[in-house]
Amino acid sequence: MNIEEKSPFTEHLGELRTRLIRSFSAVGICFFVAYFFKEKLFNFLIAPLVEAMGSQENARIIFTGLPEAFFTYLKVSLLAGIAISTPIIFYEFWMFVSPGLYREEKKYVLPIVILSVLFFSLGASFGYFIVFPYGFQFFLGFSTDTIQAMPSMKEYLSFASKMLLAFGFAFELPLVLTFMARMGIVTVPFLQKNRKYATLLFFIGAAIITPPDVVTQIMMAIPLMVLYELSIIGAKIFGRQKSVESDETQETGESKNDTEN
Repeated sequence: MNIEEKSPFTEHLGELRTRLIRSFSAVGICFFVAYFFKEKLFNFLIAPLVEAMGSQENARIIFTGLPEAFFTYLKVSLLAGIAISTPIIFYEFWMFVSPGLYREEKKYVLPIVILSVLFFSLGASFGYFIVFPYGFQFFLGFSTDTIQAMPSMKEYLSFASKMLLAFGFAFELPLVLTFMARMGIVTVPFLQKNRKYATLLFFIGAAIITPPDVVTQIMMAIPLMVLYELSIIGAKIFGRQKSVESDETQETGESKNDTEN
């Protein structure tokens, strides 16, 4: 009995180990390949800052410690490796989770995974191509004849990675709320009723996540408000309201038949 009970658990752990090994191997291979393009990747990452600093004299990005440039390139390569291997990581996660899901649930997991990668990419692109140029222009506006901005590689990588992750995860809002509506956790009237509270939370969250300037906060809060409206539309289309109403009509019909009998 003990051996029979433990064998499925050990098989589950063995499959988890296999999936993790494949995922880490994919990240390692992509990291190794990305390291050969580390300068190009970092130049692409700092392009908005370099363009914003173009009007200043002696504009440059420095490193203050001897190993700072080396470790910065390693981190850039690692981030690129994780980003490139994301489809493989999600595939391994899907293959590990799918045996424990019902047939109805399996139909939605794979589209959600694909859309989550798409929405995250859209959020990061929005932060890179739209928010970064305006935000950097605002920060560099404090430079004077005696005060010159000289950002370091380490500080910029930390700032840029946090901002890109923040915008990427923020754009997952429609998927999260639509999935919650599909599961019956939230409803369309609930989302419509609490729209003003959601707007307040968006501005508070933008003030916490983004740098302390009004422009960047507004540029993050407004897309969240738009995404919230898209979430309401998604909840109307994919929510469980119709199924609940049909169940109620079936129950009322059955009750009427019982009373007639």
